[in-house]
Amino acid sequence: MFIRVNLWLILAVEIFQLAQVLAALGCPADKSAEMAAQLDKRARQLAAEKGRSYDEALQHLITLMRQGWSAKEKGF
Repeated sequence: MFIRVNLWLILAVEIFQLAQVLAALGCPADKSAEMAAQLDKRARQLAAEKGRSYDEALQHLITLMRQGWSAKEKGF
């Protein structure tokens, strides 16, 4: 039980940090926590599907999101 709680706490901190990164990159602050959780889940899926590391998959997804926000700001 103690290990499970610690893992949950670590994951929560990681998602909180990811939400902060997303907000700094242009994600609407009120959506950043939800988007961070979705991004984390998708990065884990991609890592498993493509044989990539979690970090590589996460970086790829963050790059795509950043490009999308940049295009939106430019009116595309």
